Amino acid sequence: MGKCQRSCPACGRKMKQQFIGLKHCSCGVSWKKDIGYFERTPDMIFSLKHQIINGKRKTFPHISYQSTEKE
Repeated sequence: MGKCQRSCPACGRKMKQQFIGLKHCSCGVSWKKDIGYFERTPDMIFSLKHQIINGKRKTFPHISYQSTEKE
């Protein structure tokens, strides 16, 4: 099977895989399977979310945003 090497649209370098379906480039651009290319911001948190589908546990990359409010 061939490997799909994503290249960054901004700088042209190969992107490195963080999770399945989520790749990053050192210039600040990321690619997620369902939304495509986007630019990272400092308040983004990347994690894996677990869901049970048809009795099997599956993991999906999830992007959440850090709240900047301080009490």
